[in-house]
Amino acid sequence: MQDQKKQNMLITGLTSVALVALIVAYFAPIWWVSLTAPNYPKDAFPDGIRIHFHFNGVFNGCTAVGKGTRMGSETLQADVGEDTPRYNPILDKDKDVNKDAKSLDCVHEMNTINHYVGMYPIDTGSPVELRLSKFIFGWFAVMLLGFMATQRKTQLMVLGAGFTAVVIWMVVDQIAMGQLDAFAAHYYNEAKTFFNQPDVLAQWKANLILATKVAMAGIAVAMVIILLGVWKIPGFSLLLPLVPALMPVFFVIDYAGWLWFFGHNMHPWGAFTVKPFMPTVFGEGKVAQFSTFSYPYWGYAVLLLASGCLLMALLLRRRQMRDSSAS
Repeated sequence: MQDQKKQNMLITGLTSVALVALIVAYFAPIWWVSLTAPNYPKDAFPDGIRIHFHFNGVFNGCTAVGKGTRMGSETLQADVGEDTPRYNPILDKDKDVNKDAKSLDCVHEMNTINHYVGMYPIDTGSPVELRLSKFIFGWFAVMLLGFMATQRKTQLMVLGAGFTAVVIWMVVDQIAMGQLDAFAAHYYNEAKTFFNQPDVLAQWKANLILATKVAMAGIAVAMVIILLGVWKIPGFSLLLPLVPALMPVFFVIDYAGWLWFFGHNMHPWGAFTVKPFMPTVFGEGKVAQFSTFSYPYWGYAVLLLASGCLLMALLLRRRQMRDSSAS
């Protein structure tokens, strides 16, 4: 009995660490991609044209442009109008000439580069997954809270209340508050920046809204299946930590799938013709005069930490269940 109590404490501790790690990973950069080329010399662009992939979007990965650097002198800056406050380092006690230095918008820069070979803008990729990622993480968090409970009745109560809260949050946020429509409008405007085909983009926008609603319904149905499984099937609760533990695998599969889509669905209006290709998922590649780099970032290590903790907790609970049934 004492040994089982210690095991329960260890399972709870491992699952708690994994839960915190998943929360951190949601806000962390998971993967980075960089392009380098002769027209982006290293001393002027030390990061190349770099972007960071998060679970909730794609963000600028370029560092700030220092005023004393070649990059700072060669990067076009915003016009300074009469109403623009002027910083004078002579009057600043720290004499920081790089105060308020800004970085190159490398997401826009990469979109511009991709446009020349007919690739669609980055924001048109994985639009459903990115919009629903916070609800998926909420769903997984509830599953982990349910897994930490040792009694089936408690598990069902935690899962039922948590799943209901996530579904209400999802519907209110996406439908009632109009976040889905707002993103669909952003998606349309982002796509038409380089490829303005109103009829095609209107259909894409409609497809996005439909696919998101179908995915929302799918999440709700999956929650019901999990509740029924935990209620009716012995051992089904082992799936509660297993599915979140596979997040590193899910990310790579989704990431690779969208890279394939972008490389095989290029617009014929591109200034340069490039044969369909598979962009590099991991490592270094070459496209025309550009060298490409694609590697996991520190957020992926946090995901692996969560995965390792969950797999250990799962094995401990499985051994508990096996010993209990044997006795």
